[in-house]
Amino acid sequence: MQEWIVQITNDFGYFGIWMLIFLENIFPPIPSEVILPFSGFLTTCTKMEQWGVILYSTLGSVTGGYILYGVGYLLNEERLERIVDGKVGHCLHFKKEDVRKTMAWFRKFGNATVFFCRCIPMLRSLISIPAGMTKMPLITFTLYTTAGSLIWNIMLVSLGAWAGESWGTISGYIAMYSDIIKIIGGGIAIGILMYYLQKKKWRKERN
Repeated sequence: MQEWIVQITNDFGYFGIWMLIFLENIFPPIPSEVILPFSGFLTTCTKMEQWGVILYSTLGSVTGGYILYGVGYLLNEERLERIVDGKVGHCLHFKKEDVRKTMAWFRKFGNATVFFCRCIPMLRSLISIPAGMTKMPLITFTLYTTAGSLIWNIMLVSLGAWAGESWGTISGYIAMYSDIIKIIGGGIAIGILMYYLQKKKWRKERN
């Protein structure tokens, strides 16, 4: 798959990046951990610019997120779990446990979960579904998805540009330690969210 990703990015440039990230949001086995560092590397040896890569990858994240938002809008949780348990879920590498975990996060932390989960592998795709299920306002969904995706894309594109020809090493480390990234990312997300909620509570008490 890595050779296919490299070929598309080389052949189609910015549009190829948009297309790959769009598909990655719907089909998680396509790894952004390969797409983005390689795209960052290309900015060091082609006419492509980092801002362009970040812009098009973020557009891909948002438009791909709309698809899963729409899926969630049309489904309830029970029906979604049945689908994930079947051939479709197996093909997309989704598990029932992933759905339950994502829904639990959304119930516990609310709309802001969309922002934080965009920086956590696997959950970055799935989080769009509960947003659709709860009929989260599309403008709010777009803002949170854009902001979270922007941070993730800037980080990986910048790492790829910094690593240069060793971009594959960066991708390998990110893929190898994706579980650790989930834990660290989740911890950071919870910490920031708790601070946000506490700050909101302080404001209410002052008023």
